[in-house]
Amino acid sequence: MIAQAKGRHLRVSPTKVRQVLDLIRGKSVPVAIGILEHLNKPVKEKVVKVLHSAVANARQKGLTEDQLIVSKIIADQGSVWKRFRAASFGRASEILKKTSHITIELDLKTK
Repeated sequence: MIAQAKGRHLRVSPTKVRQVLDLIRGKSVPVAIGILEHLNKPVKEKVVKVLHSAVANARQKGLTEDQLIVSKIIADQGSVWKRFRAASFGRASEILKKTSHITIELDLKTK
């Protein structure tokens, strides 16, 4: 692992994030950014932000994004916001608003 970045408590379900992460796992950074640019899912903006943060962390070590590959990318479940909605007969039904933690690790390309 050369560089790492984490996005924590992002207000999107981890299952929705994993659909996007599976598309860029194992790809080089320019290819991954290109895939995310043309994707039509709202969660891509959160993933792009974390990916750019990981690239910036690698630049601090003197590397360019052409030398990097997305070696590990995972989405774990974060805390759950619990809300209530009025239901019939004076009851309340629970609404669970899930959050996720995105972790991206970059490594050097092997030629």
